[in-house]
Amino acid sequence: MKVAYVNNPASLASLRIGERSEPQPAAGEICVRVRASSLNYHDYAVVSGMLPVADGRIPMSDGAGEVVALGAGVTRFAVGDKVMSTFFPNWPGGPVSAERARGVPGDHVDGYAAEYVAMPATAFTRMPRGYSFEEAATLPCAALTAWRALFVENATRPGDVVLTQGSGGVSVFAIQLAKAAGARVIATSSSQAKLDRLAALGADELINYRETPAWGVKARELTGGRGVDVVVEIGGAGTLAQSIEATRVGGHISLIGVLAGWSGDVPTAAVMWKNIAVKGITVGSIEDQEAMVDGLEAAGIKPVIDRAFALDDIAAAFEHQAAQRHFGKICLSF
Repeated sequence: MKVAYVNNPASLASLRIGERSEPQPAAGEICVRVRASSLNYHDYAVVSGMLPVADGRIPMSDGAGEVVALGAGVTRFAVGDKVMSTFFPNWPGGPVSAERARGVPGDHVDGYAAEYVAMPATAFTRMPRGYSFEEAATLPCAALTAWRALFVENATRPGDVVLTQGSGGVSVFAIQLAKAAGARVIATSSSQAKLDRLAALGADELINYRETPAWGVKARELTGGRGVDVVVEIGGAGTLAQSIEATRVGGHISLIGVLAGWSGDVPTAAVMWKNIAVKGITVGSIEDQEAMVDGLEAAGIKPVIDRAFALDDIAAAFEHQAAQRHFGKICLSF
């Protein structure tokens, strides 16, 4: 079978396409013919060398395909079932722990940049009905992160105000999910063209953060001075101060990304006196993913896909991601 893998020291230039033996499922495992994957920042960190992995590691945490073989004892799936991966295959539900956060595909173990994978049946859930493999492959990391940020660690309700940042996968899913829940969305971006597309997805208020550097103040003004109920915080240290400025007393910040910095000054006094809850979010559990699938089907939400690349063109796909020209998700289609 064809795979993509990383030679250390990892970089986009060290990504290779090669052949490996097709895997056979052991007891408790299923073999899946992978049809699609999608790019996340975590995957870029692996292939660019920011996140050290074993030499020869097959990257990509997300995948979708059909079951082609069952190992002994597997009753959860049948041959022909359409499935998608889980980011944390050892986290069935409940609170996260160090043990449950182990085994991430494409990082701790080989991932989905392969035509076939054999993994425990617990590493998969069903795909939403009516989804293509490419659409399903966008869900396990980005969509589940947005779902947990809005509905697991926070209880977003109709009438709440949600602030999103940018036009990447998590942010686009957050807008779609928040609108489906009856929330009002304030979206930020540095591109007017992307802001127009965010508005077409349902964003109610738009802020160009290059034109308005104090966008947290602007967001609070848009709520009549009250502040937003929840921020889907993608930037990290570089944007957290403005997110705190935007958030209402007793509000919630779901801290997801580090695109604007790994560390920096945080106005802790404002967090304290506003009684803001700042919660770190790293994807979610298998139970969360199953609930999300039900929610996506009920709401009729479909992912926004920017572009699909062939597996042979995986390096070009990551170059497209790094250029930040995309809107929504970038896929690999096998």
